[in-house]
Amino acid sequence: MERLSGLDAAFLYLETPSNHMHVCATMVLDPSTVPDGYSFDKFKEMIRGRLHLVKQFRRRLVTVPFQMHHPIWIEDPDFDLDYHVRRLAAPAPGGERELAEIAGEVASRPLDRSRPLWEMWIVEGLENDAVGVVAKMHHSTIDGVSGANMMVYLFDMEADAPPPEPPEEEWRPEHKPSDFELVGYAVQSRAKRPLQILGVIPPTIRSVVNVARGRIGGGTSRAGTPFAAPATSFNGSITPYRKVAFSNVPLDEVKMVKNAFGTTVNDVVLALCSGALRRYLEAHGQHLDKALMATCPVSVRGDDETKHVGSNQVSAMFTSLASDIDDPVERLMAIHDSTKDAKEEHKAVGADTLVNLGEFAAPNLFGLAARLYSNMKLADRHRPVHNLVISNVPGPPFPLYFGGARLVAMNPLGPIFEGSGLNVTVLSYLDLMGFGFMADRELVPDVWDLAAGVNEALEELKKAADAKEGASSS
Repeated sequence: MERLSGLDAAFLYLETPSNHMHVCATMVLDPSTVPDGYSFDKFKEMIRGRLHLVKQFRRRLVTVPFQMHHPIWIEDPDFDLDYHVRRLAAPAPGGERELAEIAGEVASRPLDRSRPLWEMWIVEGLENDAVGVVAKMHHSTIDGVSGANMMVYLFDMEADAPPPEPPEEEWRPEHKPSDFELVGYAVQSRAKRPLQILGVIPPTIRSVVNVARGRIGGGTSRAGTPFAAPATSFNGSITPYRKVAFSNVPLDEVKMVKNAFGTTVNDVVLALCSGALRRYLEAHGQHLDKALMATCPVSVRGDDETKHVGSNQVSAMFTSLASDIDDPVERLMAIHDSTKDAKEEHKAVGADTLVNLGEFAAPNLFGLAARLYSNMKLADRHRPVHNLVISNVPGPPFPLYFGGARLVAMNPLGPIFEGSGLNVTVLSYLDLMGFGFMADRELVPDVWDLAAGVNEALEELKKAADAKEGASSS
């Protein structure tokens, strides 16, 4: 039995019928490497043999009576792998758009909270005899880095790798606590809150005040500012329905641009998104006179993993996308300056702030506010907090195998939020960077046009990098 951290629980409280708080990923596998041939049952048995290695697969929620405290994780006594691992066929011709359509349908449905919060759909019938996987897991049980770390247990480094060692003891579900036990545990935990607040709130207020004073006092910070983002067609109240698109770019070309201009890989990722967004908005008659602003999740995991509890150890920073700058190189350098200042402000406030403050979220009030905000479509009535979320997670530079099938491509998909109907999540694998676009179906109906802009933005920066290198060598 384990209580959810405040930040983990916040992703439950934020969830409404329109605002799904699960993360997804799509994978394309080459089944020709599977020893003795592919079958759906082989994949399912491979997962069954690793359940003891991934605690998230068997645990489910138990709500504390009267929501006196955050919910509890327990091992599900009725766990049924057949419910979680499912099989379907892709419509012809089985290309990436058909896989994306399936991913969008899967992402449009909330997870059943009476069961462990994950599903995995095995998609057969893709072109070139490939097999797809659409995985979905609630954000309350995983963040970007922990999701990447989970790959260690689900993937092998060889097609014919031996199965993992079985558990020393046969699995038995743990005792399900009674309502009386849950209330007692909640009362005991809440009794410690006054001391915890004294250790968190005052230093947080001081840090925020110091940052605000620097901004108000004529500071030159180029970091993004919440509620200062321009309104766009993808900012507004969202529906339950999602559309998905992918884009893949060569990692060495991204690094070439990074090296040419002295930035970071993440700066280039943001610049590619900015360039794609400029093209998309201009094609839809929206000309920006103010820079778009992105929220970028930041991992606060360190060497001491016992410092925080919970599955989510993440904070966030606001950065300008400099999308109002025409020249792609000037835009990249402005993004570099913005992210540098955003990191400094994030450090000043404290990387742990969001994690620590999450512990004091009031379940009833938080959940009621989220539903009220969604039902009244309040996101349509004020300036956007931010325009979109952009997340970049480093992945493995070596080949991986899932049930013996070689992983060809992986595109992660993060959640969208009320007021911000677009999320771009990026994961590197081998020599590619996989961009995953999760969008509200009504706000961004032509999300593939947006995805195509990533490659066009990279071409612009490559030409500028080549020109710079040619000028310096002449």
